[in-house]
Amino acid sequence: MKQIEITLNVNGITYTLDIRPQRTLVEVLRETLGLTGTKKSCNEGECGACTVLMDGKPVASCLVLAIDAQGKEIVTIEGLAESEKLHPIQEAFLKHGAIQCGFCTPGMVMSAKAYLDEHPMPTSTEVRKAISGNLCRCTGYQQIVDSIMAASKMMQKKS
Repeated sequence: MKQIEITLNVNGITYTLDIRPQRTLVEVLRETLGLTGTKKSCNEGECGACTVLMDGKPVASCLVLAIDAQGKEIVTIEGLAESEKLHPIQEAFLKHGAIQCGFCTPGMVMSAKAYLDEHPMPTSTEVRKAISGNLCRCTGYQQIVDSIMAASKMMQKKS
């Protein structure tokens, strides 16, 4: 199968890669770059586990061809923390028990990040709507909503 050269900007690092044209972004992130925080689950864009930010917007990376991510700024869960300091959303998820099995967590955090960047002071109803594309089998969502609301407050204090 023919390989093509692409250049991706992931978490502020530029990568030049030779890949097959049909490879999805989630495949390249996990299998080529070793960024396994982004989860591959349904492979149909239904569960939200593979959510990453592309130019600040949440996308299902299982539905994006890696070649189409060229020229975009990609941020994965690994790119949120600064050095050893977790992002406020990550801190809130830990503090409020929003992590059970952890499989949905990266996608939830990335969706929450994109939403809070655009809506820094949401209501819990707005948060529920914002994460409606992310499925969780463990928590019942209340801890996740509480975490995002707490993160919103933490982020407001830092602004």
